[in-house]
Amino acid sequence: MQIILMEKVVNLGGLGDVVKVKDGYARNFLIPQGKAKRATEANRKIFEEKRAELERVQAEAVAAAQAHAEKLEGLMVQITRKTGVDGRLFGSVSAHDIIEALEAQGFKVDKGAVRLPDGPLKTIGDTHVQIALHSDVVANVTVSVLGEQ
Repeated sequence: MQIILMEKVVNLGGLGDVVKVKDGYARNFLIPQGKAKRATEANRKIFEEKRAELERVQAEAVAAAQAHAEKLEGLMVQITRKTGVDGRLFGSVSAHDIIEALEAQGFKVDKGAVRLPDGPLKTIGDTHVQIALHSDVVANVTVSVLGEQ
């Protein structure tokens, strides 16, 4: 299915790009989320009329994300969990735990923004975690997992 992107989508394209994607991806995710419209002549004309406004809105979103990233950059979050004698955690530290710790320090972050490439944290120590506030803006946060017996 041919679609027009109404905003930048990671690994797909930028604002105004006409791309071909699978029907289900377009119908079930991109179009209902407002990230794309079908590439018909009528939608292309509507897009060209609104292009300047969409670019302005996207620029504002990037600027807001960059301001938030400057506050988050280099922040250290401490999370305490029960551990065994070998330093392994009983359970793990997930994205939800990291978000709760950030909210305790006064930062609002969406669950999908926390990137844990190796999955939940299962050992004691410091780990660098990326927080994707926008597709173009990423902040680095250090998560320090402390153990208690």
